[in-house]
Amino acid sequence: MILSFHPCFVGDKNIICAGREPDAEDLNAIKKADAVILPQGCKESLYKIISDNTSNIFPDYDARFKYPGKIGQIKLFKKAKIKYPQTESFNKVKNFTDKFSRAFPKLPIQPPFVFKFDWGGDGDNVFLVKTMEQLDSMLKKAVEYEKTGQTGFMIQEFIPSLNRSLRVVIIGQKIISYWRIQNNDDLFCTSIKKGAQIDHSSDSDLQHAACTAAKLFCKDTCINLAGFDFLFSSKNIRDIPFFLEINYFFGRKGLGGSGNYYNILVKEIKKWLNSIGLKVNSIC
Repeated sequence: MILSFHPCFVGDKNIICAGREPDAEDLNAIKKADAVILPQGCKESLYKIISDNTSNIFPDYDARFKYPGKIGQIKLFKKAKIKYPQTESFNKVKNFTDKFSRAFPKLPIQPPFVFKFDWGGDGDNVFLVKTMEQLDSMLKKAVEYEKTGQTGFMIQEFIPSLNRSLRVVIIGQKIISYWRIQNNDDLFCTSIKKGAQIDHSSDSDLQHAACTAAKLFCKDTCINLAGFDFLFSSKNIRDIPFFLEINYFFGRKGLGGSGNYYNILVKEIKKWLNSIGLKVNSIC
């Protein structure tokens, strides 16, 4: 029996768990299921119940919940021994001020550097810091966030990249890549939400290198639904790509829109079901 919690994939049994915690009825269905399909908005509580009762889950979110947030992703990158910008992470501002004097010569990463909060997407909560005044402003903002219970930030090496980043999207066995190019030099952000333009064709060799790196990383971590962000240094553009972030929620404009994304997703789910011996009449 195929159990689907995803509103856009029809299984033998379908449950919507959005906005609530899983209950006894959900658990009973999970225990009877041969495979479970999840939405991208799956809560950790639901995932834990499912993973405790079956290993046949799509998507595989073990890494997502074991290494949460941007700080968790850096820990995963470090464990995987892949290339990423030099990064220092802090749970609270006090951890930062206890460890480092608030003066640039004492900082582990020299300016300009990137200041990132542990949460946010589409370029939100990511800032380029060039001056001591800007760093002070970021630390004050972090203190205000901490008062609301939101904690964690990092400072990260700035990689000059010609104001562009490469998005590599993994959907099952499908890999799609495209550049996001920010033509506004006054903006430090290459997200489409912030005005970046999509380019599918430029530097196909670099796209291939990043896709290969993402594929190998996913093989090691079992990630099968995510958008990866990569940077190539403009100082050595033929070098291997820097892993920047993993996005378990990602925009779909570069994929041809939501309709096309869901068409790909359903097809890849059916391929995955077939791969574990659960036959589906058609994968189209």
